[in-house]
Amino acid sequence: MNFLELAKDRYSCRQLSDRAVEREKINMILGAAQAAPTAHNAQPYKIWVLQSEEARAKLAEVNSYMFGASLFFVVGGEKSRAWVRSSDGENFSMVDASIVATHMMLEIHALGLRSTWVGKFDTPRMKELFPEMQDYDLVAIFPVGYPAEDAHPAHLHRERRELSEIAAFL
Repeated sequence: MNFLELAKDRYSCRQLSDRAVEREKINMILGAAQAAPTAHNAQPYKIWVLQSEEARAKLAEVNSYMFGASLFFVVGGEKSRAWVRSSDGENFSMVDASIVATHMMLEIHALGLRSTWVGKFDTPRMKELFPEMQDYDLVAIFPVGYPAEDAHPAHLHRERRELSEIAAFL
């Protein structure tokens, strides 16, 4: 499958089976994150792999989007390590963390696993429950697993704006 086919095939899967994800695949997802480009190669991100029962129970307190997963990745950006654009002071930690998260999301799909980007969670409470996340801006939670037998893309998945609406040739 080429990249465009992968990008089009990937969808937000909200129905995951209880089949365990192999450590090799977890490492491949982390490898995709590690390969992601960041501004000035600052690599101002951290990834937490939540898979213990205790970690999942804490996560369930701040996030109602578990989708049956037993494995979760949390991605955060650390402002103090990020490149800052001198012309306007824009800190790129969230941009970089989002690039990393996107690499992960695509690798998850390429490996035959599924996930969805969860951005709705109680960040202050999450940082209380996971103090190691305190210095990071949390970008995403990825519930990860094999798709359930009845998993399918949402009806809006294939709807896209026309190229003439999203691109301008100057």
